[in-house]
Amino acid sequence: MIAKLKGLIDSVGEDWIILDVNGVGYLVFASGKTLSKLPKAGEACALLIETHVREDHIHLYGFADAGERDWFKMLTTVQGVGAKVGLAILSALSAEEIIHAIAAQDKKALTRANGVGPKVATRILTELKDKADGLALSTVSESSSSTTNAPAAFGGALAEAASALVNLGYGRSDALAAVSKANKALGGQGELNDLIRDALKELSVL
Repeated sequence: MIAKLKGLIDSVGEDWIILDVNGVGYLVFASGKTLSKLPKAGEACALLIETHVREDHIHLYGFADAGERDWFKMLTTVQGVGAKVGLAILSALSAEEIIHAIAAQDKKALTRANGVGPKVATRILTELKDKADGLALSTVSESSSSTTNAPAAFGGALAEAASALVNLGYGRSDALAAVSKANKALGGQGELNDLIRDALKELSVL
């Protein structure tokens, strides 16, 4: 099982890369976001790999970071979401956008990806609502703290607000959905106390 490849970029296509590892060229499929992060042909590159073995083929899927790989693995557990559709979703939406779509049960957001119709979007929202909770909170915290345009104090406010609501007895999915809606209403710059206050208002009408 191949878990990581490091080599030189030979060539890049619309949804693939050939990575030269000590003279052996590996065909690796990847999302548009991972491909956009790659250096130029001939330069060194390392990718995390998810290996899919079938009776008639072995396909390699590459990811620039562990977060994208984990979302790919989670998305492809959903009926009707194969590797190609999983990469299409990751090409169309960021990890945070996927989190918000699941939390808010927003089918329209998911249908932005090629190959995702209303039925598949509904399955994703239903099947991943609970599975995505832990990954969602950690991803929201990481993305918030790494956003250069946000004030340093904002940091993990989204995750902290969601955790506070969970401690009050609300489910993680409901808490994250309420915090996401509250943050959107606050222009994406909500402080912790404001997020909790407005999220509680959201929860009171659910």
